[in-house]
Amino acid sequence: MSVRHFTRVFTAEVGQTPSCFVERVRAEAARADLESGDETLDVVAARCGLGSAETLRRVFHRHLGVAPDAYRQRFRTSPNDRRSA
Repeated sequence: MSVRHFTRVFTAEVGQTPSCFVERVRAEAARADLESGDETLDVVAARCGLGSAETLRRVFHRHLGVAPDAYRQRFRTSPNDRRSA
């Protein structure tokens, strides 16, 4: 199967291009990491396949409409954070 044909079939079946799908999955992985961990944005970005904190910021804003550090402050799920809220 050619790349072009794969892209057409994937888009028809999933409703988005392969690159958009991968970016969305990486944003969701970053979201989960930000909720449960204290790693720096560079570490989260690398772990999720986004490469750098700047790329993480762009992708996160595009998919969730908020900066990753603001999201972390709002949705952190660590037990220590619940006591201070």
